[in-house]
Amino acid sequence: MMPPEEPNFIVLIPHDPREACTLAQAARRAGKSESTVRNWCLNHGIGRGVVGGTWAVSKPALEMLLDDDRDALRAYHAGNRTGPVVRPYFERCGLLSKPRDIG
Repeated sequence: MMPPEEPNFIVLIPHDPREACTLAQAARRAGKSESTVRNWCLNHGIGRGVVGGTWAVSKPALEMLLDDDRDALRAYHAGNRTGPVVRPYFERCGLLSKPRDIG
């Protein structure tokens, strides 16, 4: 039996530093521990590890997860950054000049 394939989430691509927050900031926003948010990054694709072993969490993706908006999160993972289900999250996070879609 083959091990399950790792999901290929497009997260924080293209990189816009305004979109990212730290694990600590995301944990405060969610009312959870940093380890919980790190697990969310791995399991739900809301962030990624960066150079030096730190993590960057996408603010819009975190909001999508907290809202349990699977359609928006799925679109975000596919590279959609401007569509109608994703756009409100970028606006909510104050990212008015949003990056273009990927792919």
